[in-house]
Amino acid sequence: MPVASEVKYEIEVPEGVEVKYEGYVLYVKGPKGHISREFKHDRLKMITDDGKVIVYCPLPRKKEYALAGTWRAHVKNMIKGVTEGFEYHLKIVYAHFPMKVSVKGNKVVIENFMGERAPRYAEIFGDAKVQIKGDTVIVTSVNKEHAGQTAANIERATRVKDRDPRVFQDGIYIVKKG
Repeated sequence: MPVASEVKYEIEVPEGVEVKYEGYVLYVKGPKGHISREFKHDRLKMITDDGKVIVYCPLPRKKEYALAGTWRAHVKNMIKGVTEGFEYHLKIVYAHFPMKVSVKGNKVVIENFMGERAPRYAEIFGDAKVQIKGDTVIVTSVNKEHAGQTAANIERATRVKDRDPRVFQDGIYIVKKG
C-alpha cells in the first residue's frame, strides 16, 4: 500500500473553544469544561493556528500515518467533549430480585443482584458523573474514555457467571451512547 508523501489534518476549532498546545500537551477549554491530553511522538507534529489544530507528518511511514489519524480523532473527541459532552445511558434489568443501585463516593454500589447478599461495586473512572433515575443510569463526562470506561465497569459488574445468559438476563446494560 503506497503511503502519502505527507500527512496533514486540519481540525476546525468552533467558537467558544480555546485550544493551547504547550510542551506536548494539548489543552482544550469550552463551555462544558476543560480537558488535557499528551501527544508526544518523534516525527508527528501538532500546531495550533488561528482557529485550527494541525496534525502534520512529513514522509510518514505506515504506522505514523495511522497514528496521525488517531491523533485527529482524539482532538475531535476532546473538542466535542467540551462543547457537547459525552453521555451513556444504561438500563437496569431484573426479573425477580429488585436491584438497588446507588452512588457512594467514586463507586457505584449494586445491591441484591440476583438475590446475592454481598453488594457488587463498579468504579467511577476519572471525572465521570453518574446519576440514577428510576431504572436508568446516566454516565456523563467531557472525556470520552472516562465516560465509556465507567459505563463498561458498571455493565461488567453485573455479568452473570455460571448461568445461561439467554435465560438469566438480569444486569445493567448500555442502551445508548452519545
